[in-house]
Order: sequence, then structure tokens, then C-alpha cells
Amino acid sequence: MNSHRFCVAPMLDVTDRHCRHFHRQLSCSARLYTEMVSTGALLHGPRERLLAFDSIEHPVALQLGGSDPGELARAARLGELAGYDEINLNCGCPSERVQRGAFGACLMAEPALVAGCVSAMRDAVSVPVTVKHRIGLGRIEDYGFVRDFVGTVAQAGCDVFIVHARNAWLEGLSPRDNRTVPPLRYEVAQRLAREFPALTIVLNGGLRDHRTALAQLAWAGGVMIGREACDDPWMLTEVDQRYFGAPVRDMEREAVIDAMRPYLRRELAAGTPLRVLVRPMLGLFNGLPGARHWRRTLSDSQALAQADRWPDRLLDRALAAMRAGAPREARDARAARTAECR
Repeated sequence: MNSHRFCVAPMLDVTDRHCRHFHRQLSCSARLYTEMVSTGALLHGPRERLLAFDSIEHPVALQLGGSDPGELARAARLGELAGYDEINLNCGCPSERVQRGAFGACLMAEPALVAGCVSAMRDAVSVPVTVKHRIGLGRIEDYGFVRDFVGTVAQAGCDVFIVHARNAWLEGLSPRDNRTVPPLRYEVAQRLAREFPALTIVLNGGLRDHRTALAQLAWAGGVMIGREACDDPWMLTEVDQRYFGAPVRDMEREAVIDAMRPYLRRELAAGTPLRVLVRPMLGLFNGLPGARHWRRTLSDSQALAQADRWPDRLLDRALAAMRAGAPREARDARAARTAECR
């Protein structure tokens, strides 16, 4: 099957290597993406730290931010040498900082430049080079704009386009608001898939459950889910079976916690702060009684300090708090439902 059928979106300050390691415990097949790494940081900064990842993360893609073909080619080569399965160019981030660097969403206004960047990266690496982009800039909703962008970049050899089906408003909205305020227009991505049948169009934006996402595979080559996969990571346990036809895995949340324990110990010994390591696990019990106590304990500064160099202490304490708080939260939930019915 197409390896892009289900992807977890690259998210700044979210999909770091610890998050990806945790997500891989839940799904063997979901395609994972790094946070965006700028070419400047990679070429002139702490290269080894920025490229570090665990072999368990495969398939995993490195997302780059940049606009200079030569620098992107060098950065892509470093990514391939580090072992990444794909190099992805960010043409969708609308933040002011990224705009000042002349990359991200503003690159959509320069399709010839993006094509040059893709061509340079493809010449430098043997792994796939892909592009993640929006469907337009500002409040102008002209299909021809994104059609010409995709057509031009495809001529440079890119055959996988991850389409966040919203415009990017480069002025007047924060990056957070840019994820929700510009209206979703799936029909634009669907039209791209219809007019460019040789390309793999991966749909991104507003997908929050498997029912909605699976419905898009009637026309899309894949789907990419972002915040929901982090807020409710247990949803990833259904990916292998529902998207890739794998046998159903009999999984328990506490078994996943146990699988993470050796990794937490190893990373703590290497100097990674415990709060950074457990942050991806906050939503593990989302929607279940006791989830609030689990989250509260894992993010409590005093509990983190008391755990010191022993992550098992923190996990066991959080599990105990969740079990103790579950009956009360269940009663509160029942009471709230009863009040709504009245």
C-alpha cells in the first residue's frame, strides 16, 4: 500500500524524537515527521542533536525549512546520511519568523524557486523529496494559483504533495489561528488529485477521527492528522489495521507505558529532562475516567522533581492517581450527562 496512507503531521515543539518514539509504540505503519528544521540551524547549528532519532521511528521524514537550493541540497544530503526515509520541504508555515527567513508558506508565490529547490534536493539524495503546502495565500481563493504551483513543482520531479486544505493568511492571524480560521476546502485538494492523477495527494487539515479520514481515501492518496494524534494518541492504535490492513493488535495502555520505561531511563541518563520525555504521553488516557489525574501528575513540577532520576516513580504515581480519581471522574461525567438530559 501507499506508505503515505496515514501520516502524523510535523508540528513545531510537538513532534520531537521523544514524541515520535512514543507514537511508534502505538502504530508500526504511520508515517512520522520531524518538526521543521531550518537549513540555517542544520548547517550551522547542533547538527547531531537536530538530526538525532531512534531506529524504531522508521518510516520517518525530515521536514526542512529553507529557500536556497544549494543549502537545501546540503541539508537534504545530511538528512539522508542520518537515515531519514524522506525529505519534506515546508511550503505551508505562515509564521512571521518563517516569513522573515523567506520560506514556509510565502514560497507558494514563487513556484519556480520551489521547483529549483526540489530539483537540487533530488539531485543530492536518493530518498523521496516531497512538499507540504497550503491551497492559497491570503483571502484570494483562486484554484489556478495552487494548480500552477503543483504543476510547476511536479515538473521538477516531486510526486507527493501534502496539501493542507486551507489558505495561509500571512497577515493578521497567528500560526495557531491559521490552523483553524481560514476555511477548509477539501474540494480543492480533490480537484488536484483528479487533475494530477500521477501524483500522490495527501490531505491535511481538520481531520480529527478515522471515519472522516478514511472517507477521504476514496480520492486521496493519503491523509495526515496533526493535533488530534497528540491530544488523543490512542487513536494511532487503529492505524495499522484500518489503513494498512494489518492484523488487529491487542494492546493495553499500561503495556505501552511499560514499553516506554527503558527509553525514559536511557534518555534521562543522557541528560534529557523528564518533563520533556513524558510530555507526549499526557493524552494517553484521554476520554477515560482518571485521565485528568494522569495528566496533572505527569505535568506537576513537584512530582517531576521528586521522581528525580527515576521515571518509574513518576509513571507509577501517575497511574495510582488515575486509578484513585477514576471513580470520581466517572460519577461527575454521569452527573453532567444527566443534567444535559434535563
